[in-house]
Amino acid sequence: MTSISEGEFERLLVGFEREAIHLETRDAYGTAVELPHMAKWANGEPDDLAWLEGWCESLRRHVEAGRSVRRARIVSEPLSDYQRWSWSIAQPMVEAGEDIRWIPRRRVSSVAVPGNDYYLFDDRLAVFLIYAGNGLAVDRVASSQLADLRLCRSAFEAVWQLSIPHRDYQPI
Repeated sequence: MTSISEGEFERLLVGFEREAIHLETRDAYGTAVELPHMAKWANGEPDDLAWLEGWCESLRRHVEAGRSVRRARIVSEPLSDYQRWSWSIAQPMVEAGEDIRWIPRRRVSSVAVPGNDYYLFDDRLAVFLIYAGNGLAVDRVASSQLADLRLCRSAFEAVWQLSIPHRDYQPI
C-alpha cells in the first residue's frame, strides 16, 4: 500500500471510468471543510450549502457520462451530531446523482468490513482513508492488491444489501 496525496485522490474522484463506491464507518469526522458548516447547523444558523456545489456538479457530470457513485454510511443510533448534520445536508448530493444509503450499525454485526473507510474505483484501486481519533484525515493509502479489492467489493455489497436509501431513512 502506498500513501497518495490529496491532489492524487481528487483526480481519482473525478477520473474514474464507471463506478466509485464509498464506505463510511465512523460516527464523526472533523474535516476542515465541514467543521464551520456543522457549527452553523449546531447553532441553528442557515447554510445555503453553496460549498457543496463543486461536489454536486462533479456528481452531475458523472451521471451524465453514465458513471455510478454510491455511498453507504454505517451509523450508530441514535445518530451522533455529526451524522444528524450529515443526513440534513445529503439531499443535494442525492439530487445530483449520488446514491447515499444509511445502515444502522446493529445490522452489520456479522458483516466483515475493512478497518478503515474507503473508496473503490472501478474495482481497480482501493483508497483507504485514515483518520485520527478526532476525525481529521491523516492519510490516504492506495492498494491495487486483489485481496484488498475483493474485500472492499464484498464488504460494500453486503452492507449495501442491508442499507436504507436516503429518502427512506429516518434518523433516530
